[in-house]
Amino acid sequence: MIDVRELTKQFPLAGGGDLTAVDAVSFTVNSGDVYGLLGSNGAGKTTTLRMILGLLKPTSGFATIDGFRSDEFPDEVKRRVGLVAANAGLYQYLSPREMLLFFADLYGVSVDAARSELEMLATLLGLSEFIDRPCGTLSTGQRQRVNLARALIHRPPVMLLDEPTLGLDVLGTRVITEFIDHLRGEGKAVILCTHHLDEAERTCTRFGLMHRGRIVAEGTLPELRVQTGCHSLVEMFLKLSVRGPALAGAAD
Repeated sequence: MIDVRELTKQFPLAGGGDLTAVDAVSFTVNSGDVYGLLGSNGAGKTTTLRMILGLLKPTSGFATIDGFRSDEFPDEVKRRVGLVAANAGLYQYLSPREMLLFFADLYGVSVDAARSELEMLATLLGLSEFIDRPCGTLSTGQRQRVNLARALIHRPPVMLLDEPTLGLDVLGTRVITEFIDHLRGEGKAVILCTHHLDEAERTCTRFGLMHRGRIVAEGTLPELRVQTGCHSLVEMFLKLSVRGPALAGAAD
């Protein structure tokens, strides 16, 4: 469903030369998989997601969603993807109901299908108590629930989640975790970027550990334990921060 091949992005530096933000990254995510793309700030996770979605043109390599290359058919890719980002904004003076129906219309969803999907999402995400209030009056957790619904209103087969629990409390984080379980149960292909490594361990089926633009270790949690000699993701990242080049060589 998601196929990333040798994806590379370089940015020119003011003093000359290039900064390689993403360096020959390759991985696949099948339907029903939750792929944890994990790394520290500046590792290249968000840049990778932007190239997969077609928002950023790669320097080389490519990504496909359902057979469509994001650099050649960005509109077809966007029709098949739902994006949830921590900094996504809402229309302050619209209610969640108005905003979600508006986005459904943008995606070409029929009125009857949009209303049916809205009722399902309102129940799934607990939107009913504030669905007709202006979005500007909602709490951080409530706003993120609306963002989740917005990403699903057109029933995409692929979901990209970029730090979806940032700024949320324990209850808000639990909603996100249950939401990801729902996506997996529906057979969607999911990429999750998060700093909450303990939650990633419980939620993701496979992982790609990024360091300085490269995936230096990849696999299921048991496979990563064999590759790195560490038990938990936290221990893996502590080792990665000290021995990144060595770990990258082991992964190669």
